[in-house]
Amino acid sequence: MNLKGQNILVTGASKGIGKSIAIHLLKANAHVGIHFNKSRAEANKINTKYAHSKSFQADLAHMEQVQQLFKNTINHFGKLDTIILNAGVFLPHPIDEPTEKWLNIWRKTMAINLESVGLITKLGIEHFKNQGEGRFVYIGSRAAFRGETEEYLAYAASKGGLTSLARTVARSFGKYKIKSFVIAPGFTRTEMAEDVINKIGEEKILNEMALKELTTPEDIAPLVVLICSGQMDHATGSTIDVNAGSYIR
Repeated sequence: MNLKGQNILVTGASKGIGKSIAIHLLKANAHVGIHFNKSRAEANKINTKYAHSKSFQADLAHMEQVQQLFKNTINHFGKLDTIILNAGVFLPHPIDEPTEKWLNIWRKTMAINLESVGLITKLGIEHFKNQGEGRFVYIGSRAAFRGETEEYLAYAASKGGLTSLARTVARSFGKYKIKSFVIAPGFTRTEMAEDVINKIGEEKILNEMALKELTTPEDIAPLVVLICSGQMDHATGSTIDVNAGSYIR
């Protein structure tokens, strides 16, 4: 699949699912903005290998940096065809934590997982309306549909909000040729998930799945390439579940 001529921003693209998505897009000849926060070395490795990538640093917990990220990306590429909102945090905050600590984690999770997504969506819609079309791909979670375990209330709530946002974009802005999709992974083998795997054991996770192997970022990335190609435009507003049969709607 050839995406030559397309400019695409991927948030959280230096590791995990975002990195795999970015590399698959680059292999399809797209020009890709590699957003990162702390993992500059990982982002630079992608830039070294692919001349048509460009890295951009921003802490998505701070909205002024979110706005600057969008501005810098547009200034570099001139335009964007697709925005992939992948960056997120998965932070535990058990209900028996002191309230102030619990609330701080709630606020940080919402800022990164939802507020920054909302702001980039707003900026992206303005951009796409001016140029006549565009696509959003939101990396959600099965947690939006089946719920999450008790120590991840903020994470589940943020992914529920992201899913509703994506659907609303599809319904409200399709008249401007703006398309919106959600990919909802289940448990995926990434660096972010390793602590949970080590804590509860891989066997327990696998017992929840119809397919007895953990989903990997490489199971998700090709779907994003397909969406970016335009061949799924009439599925705008839909959610694609990628969870090895651990949750079936």
